[in-house]
Amino acid sequence: MILTTTDVIQGTVVQSYLGVVTAQVVYGSNFLRDFFAGIRDIIGGRTASYERLFEEGQQKALNELEQRARRLGANAVVGIEIDTGTINVDQSGVLLLITASGTAVRV
Repeated sequence: MILTTTDVIQGTVVQSYLGVVTAQVVYGSNFLRDFFAGIRDIIGGRTASYERLFEEGQQKALNELEQRARRLGANAVVGIEIDTGTINVDQSGVLLLITASGTAVRV
């Protein structure tokens, strides 16, 4: 399976467009991670725990995107975009959202 952010795959011809595919990964807040991120916010520096979380989430979203494209009969996904956001649950809780989308194709 070829996954790419470009609209075309050099050296191939798209035989058929199978539709838009999307995948979402949602993570709940973690008190310890939020606590240490808050300290980092005060003293400065990178927050490795959140960087790892987003890296893991992006990989899981791409894996899910690939599975959904395979179910459509695709052997590639072009034009992939990954977006991140938050969902506010209440005053004390936030969920992290990672979304991947692209076009499933057969090349």
